[in-house]
Amino acid sequence: MDRLCARRLAGVMSELPILVTGATGKSGRRVVSQLRAKGLPVRAAARHGEYIFDWTDSGTWDAALEGVRSIYIVQLDGTKLVRPFIERAAQHGVRRIVLASGRGIDDPHYAKDSSGVFEGIVDSEAAVRGSGLEWTISRPGWFAQNFSEGFFADAIHTGELRLPAGDGAASFVDAEDIAAVVVAALTEDQHAGQIYELSGPRAVTLTEAVATISEATGRDIRYVPLSVEGYVAELVQQGLPRTDAEAFADVIEPLREGRDEYVSDGVQRALGRPPRTFVEFAKSTAAAGGWPA
Repeated sequence: MDRLCARRLAGVMSELPILVTGATGKSGRRVVSQLRAKGLPVRAAARHGEYIFDWTDSGTWDAALEGVRSIYIVQLDGTKLVRPFIERAAQHGVRRIVLASGRGIDDPHYAKDSSGVFEGIVDSEAAVRGSGLEWTISRPGWFAQNFSEGFFADAIHTGELRLPAGDGAASFVDAEDIAAVVVAALTEDQHAGQIYELSGPRAVTLTEAVATISEATGRDIRYVPLSVEGYVAELVQQGLPRTDAEAFADVIEPLREGRDEYVSDGVQRALGRPPRTFVEFAKSTAAAGGWPA
């Protein structure tokens, strides 16, 4: 292909919409925002979003894929729907896919998988790599935003985070960095075939994380370590079925065991800069009113 044809193709590609599934989620909505900030056309797809898309209703897939050049895939946990979706995408002429995966996927001892989440993601990664399309895989660790809009948010709001995590630490990654890596992979050519493990610049214990948020907000927040049995009992007392309570405890196990302490170079490799620190996350979130007084 000569340079003129290449430039024309690049121009056509830049005019075609980028499909973002899970567009109302922590990473998806940031990807949408960052793409639009670049002036790029985006199809923000979710069950209750701008563009209706439901993983469990394949009848919504074709309209979402029509005319799309690239896709950010945020899969539905515990399913193996990415494989048929990619096959459908290829039929529509999609050229590039970026898959949201997770750290520890290639470690069979990382966490218990009673709900089939890991099994589904492993299948999705295999489907992406074997698709024949340009692909990139994002493997973020624990989101820093779990403290502001996710798993730990309600506890932070009440001032007491009670978890069976002991003194374990994690290299929490800012979702803004995750989105920036995804946007780069969707819009730049050099990321094809890359697997980016994403983390913050250093591991942070829950005690340190809560202290950092306390300083940023001026509020008194504390972390209370619980035993697994005590944690499950508390959730059951609050009305959660025991099986669900035990599943939540399983999610915390890698944190308790320090399996997510290690620092990855994915942000640096993809963006040419270091990841944001947990302190930067806490200060910016507090300044934006992420933790109401």
